Amino acid sequence: MLEKIRAQWTKVIHPFALGLLKLGVTPDMVTWTGTIATIIVALVFFPQGWLWQGVAVLALFIFSDSLDGTMARESGSSSKWGAFLDSTLDRLADGAIFGGIAIYYAAQPDGLLWCAVAIGALVFALVTSYSKARGESVGIEVHAGFAGRADRLLVGLLGVLLTGIGLTWALPVALSYLCLAGAFTVGQRMWIVRRAILAEQGAEEAA
Repeated sequence: MLEKIRAQWTKVIHPFALGLLKLGVTPDMVTWTGTIATIIVALVFFPQGWLWQGVAVLALFIFSDSLDGTMARESGSSSKWGAFLDSTLDRLADGAIFGGIAIYYAAQPDGLLWCAVAIGALVFALVTSYSKARGESVGIEVHAGFAGRADRLLVGLLGVLLTGIGLTWALPVALSYLCLAGAFTVGQRMWIVRRAILAEQGAEEAA
């Protein structure tokens, strides 16, 4: 869903990207800074129960997720290494965010269930990304599903924010949704890849 508005968002951050480039900041610097800050904030704020405060700070650094790519395109420095680095560090950031949520629930007297659900949401987030990468590694484009990274972050952090201001049901609902959406998206992508591979095999046999 949210992946579809990335073009509009890119227009908004374009001036910021140009400004940083003029200051000599590189896309990789932005990628590393955003990831390290995200990991620190998620693993310090969330386990302490500083939920809405953590989301407020994270919003500043998640901004860098699109900023580095825009900077790379504007500077003509887009590369396979940059794409690999960005994707890899995104997984670390996701792990920290959902890991921080899991630790938060693990410290609650009745939080074991939601700790497990948070871990499940993380697992599906990682497998969703892996299924796309693995499909593309065998030459198949995989863009299906409604649990893309932007969607996961919005739903997850919105749940954290609302729980932090007193709506304690919000994060459990968000995590449950992410597990279900992740499972559906992984299954959908597996079906797409299998169908494409079988179609290729059928075409080869017919030839």
